[in-house]
Amino acid sequence: MDQKKTCKGLMERLRDGETVICAEGYLFVFERRGYLTAGSYVPEVVLEHPELVRQQYEEFVHAGSDVVLAFTEQIEWAVEAGADFIVGETFSDFEEALMAVKACKEFAKDIPCVVTMAAQQGQVNGKPATVDGVDYVDAFNKLAEAGADVVGLNCARGPATMLPIMEEAVKVCKAPLAAVPVMYRTTEENPNFMSSKDPLTGESLFPVNLDCIGCNRQDIHDFGKRVQELGIKYVGLCCGNSAHLTRSLAESLGRKPPASRYSADLKKHWLLGHDDKLPSLGQEFKTKYAPKLTKVEK
Repeated sequence: MDQKKTCKGLMERLRDGETVICAEGYLFVFERRGYLTAGSYVPEVVLEHPELVRQQYEEFVHAGSDVVLAFTEQIEWAVEAGADFIVGETFSDFEEALMAVKACKEFAKDIPCVVTMAAQQGQVNGKPATVDGVDYVDAFNKLAEAGADVVGLNCARGPATMLPIMEEAVKVCKAPLAAVPVMYRTTEENPNFMSSKDPLTGESLFPVNLDCIGCNRQDIHDFGKRVQELGIKYVGLCCGNSAHLTRSLAESLGRKPPASRYSADLKKHWLLGHDDKLPSLGQEFKTKYAPKLTKVEK
């Protein structure tokens, strides 16, 4: 049986109230692994080590991603290869995003398109706006009117500074919304990761020293819970993503992907746990030092 024909499409899933998880962040993944140069960010790894790209696809799916996001951006090739939908993303200018929608409608007219923007630091009338001066909520509606099936934000902002924009968007946007933040703790003072500073030195962190402000599993679990409350059904993780964070997102939505078999079970930890089978040495150590330790349980 053709498996493709048995799988529900993107829009069918969204109409049925399902959440679609899209794991992203391939550029940063392969830069960290030593197969891609920070700066030019040209993904030679696709040609030089396609087996590693396939492995990363599988790893994200194992962790809970519903989508395998092709590590490329040519519409006609994607259509010819049988893509289920097109993603146009990381647009800072509204006009550029609008061009992407028009291109999708022309060259991939029979499949859905997801178009998301990267929220920089521009403002109009005190509200976050695109580089060319369009309020993001207005931009989402205009992109949907032009034919985009799903609209929203990706990249640039972490959960803490992306969510306020999305909280406003859910009030007035009729099209399905997408929220795909970077995995860094952005702040009101530095709302995107390009402007982030080292909390100890004040030095700029972007793009290769962002590790010290990385989101942890609880951050992503909380993000997943919040987008669920808001009714945002297309969610994912962008730059800085890794499989354990994708798993945290999936689990926050009540899912148990294959990777959940290996989720933390701190009851069994030799020091932090309280399982009766733990060695007596660990119990003695915990009794002696427990007042100095933070209690951690799952």
